[in-house]
Amino acid sequence: MKNLLIVDDERMIRQGLKAMIEREYPSRYNIALASNGAEALELFRQERRDIIITDIRMPVMDGMALLENLSKESLPGEGPAVVILSGFDDFEYAKNAIRHRVKDYLLKPIRREELFDILERINEEWKSRESSARRLAQEQAGYRRELRAARLGGLLMQEDVEPSQEQLEELHKLERPFSVGVLNYYYNDGTRMKPGEVQGLIERLTGPLEQKFMEILTDWEGKLVLVAGGKESFLELTKQAAAKDLKGLTAGIGRSTGNPEDFRSSYKEACRALQYTFLSPQANFVDYESIREGRLSFASPEKELHKLLNMLGTDREKEMKALLGVIFQTEHLSELDLSYLESVGRSINERVLDEIFRVHGEASVEVLKLYRTVGNLYNFRHFHDYYRALEHLLISVNDYIIGLRSAHTEHADMRKALDYIEVNYARPLNMAMVSNHVSLNYSYFSEAFKAYTGESFVLYLKKVRIRHAKTLLAENLIKLGEVSEAVGFENSKQFTRVFKELEGISPGEYRAKRLMEQGSGRTGEDS
Repeated sequence: MKNLLIVDDERMIRQGLKAMIEREYPSRYNIALASNGAEALELFRQERRDIIITDIRMPVMDGMALLENLSKESLPGEGPAVVILSGFDDFEYAKNAIRHRVKDYLLKPIRREELFDILERINEEWKSRESSARRLAQEQAGYRRELRAARLGGLLMQEDVEPSQEQLEELHKLERPFSVGVLNYYYNDGTRMKPGEVQGLIERLTGPLEQKFMEILTDWEGKLVLVAGGKESFLELTKQAAAKDLKGLTAGIGRSTGNPEDFRSSYKEACRALQYTFLSPQANFVDYESIREGRLSFASPEKELHKLLNMLGTDREKEMKALLGVIFQTEHLSELDLSYLESVGRSINERVLDEIFRVHGEASVEVLKLYRTVGNLYNFRHFHDYYRALEHLLISVNDYIIGLRSAHTEHADMRKALDYIEVNYARPLNMAMVSNHVSLNYSYFSEAFKAYTGESFVLYLKKVRIRHAKTLLAENLIKLGEVSEAVGFENSKQFTRVFKELEGISPGEYRAKRLMEQGSGRTGEDS
């Protein structure tokens, strides 16, 4: 309720105004009465009033003196809304009162409609002012949050750089102790959700994050970073995600700390804990405390890596898979120190795969794409995804080497492939059919075929078909539309496009040219 003070030396007017206002607004105003300016000023000092309706001419202290005192005792823009009561003889006083920021004046006798209209206008001004104040406060709070997030977020991206004074000030505002958590969400296809979308997902689980976490940040890799006053908020989030079966949501949580300057190290711990979710699909939330000690590690498997390198190209796939399990210590996977797997992954790249491609040259495009992906463990969501991809890559490289060795010693397979094409060009033919016919790996066959013929399989087959088409066109025994089908093209449109691509003219133009040449030859013989 708003506090309203009515000041008039006439009791009937005071009581009448009070009754009039209370009937119209039964629960809006808390109304007090005063018979002169001095009494009104004392009541104002005891309790601030939002609206003062005052007469001008009164004993002891008149309305103008009251206005003077109210102006002195109120800060600009914070004084009460004043409405003066005036008779016609007081009109000059009413005009002078404007300099005291009087809202309006009422002429006696007072009309209900005019009084209520003034009160409504004052009420609307309050609403507008309060709305503006709220909006300004929200904007300022938003700006402060953004500035704070930018300063703290900058700390996450700085390596070996001392925090600025502004950053230190923000750090010391953190509630202590605090914990830092880093979160990701992976879709089924392995792509990562944007941090804003992760925040939205979590808020649908827990409600607004601002209510449970002190800070909401994004790091340079696009991960969502949350700061809480302890680990309870993260543990609650873990339970809610498990209840909703949100397997794509992963989180790493750093140790709780009471030292603001441990903020960056707590973030790094959270990032490392997040990386440990790589070990198992069941390990979606990892606390750094659980992985910082007691993890298993082993010496670099130099001998096994050397064996693996030697096995490639020997068609010992089963032994190779078993050796890979030994190299990665897969039977101890859940207990391994992640740095061991990272080291072995680098050694596989440098000691095995790089060496293979150095010696034997680059493999097919498909193999190279897989090699680039497998080159980083963290291109995969979980270890078993990486491990399967690496197995597939090693088998592909194994087949590639076997194929290359065969290509250097035997050309019979390629000759057999060309013969097969020559006989079957009119059928629906593709590289898989031909590679199967000569019992060669698809990827190897592609490389070997190009090395043997100097052309890709597709281009070679086109040339064979067009060569036979030219013979049929020159003989002129079948219709133009039947030629494309006779040499293996799906339709006349495709045939015409390929013919023009290779010969520079259309099939019809080629036939006309050959018929003209043949006619000229017969004319010469007759003469």
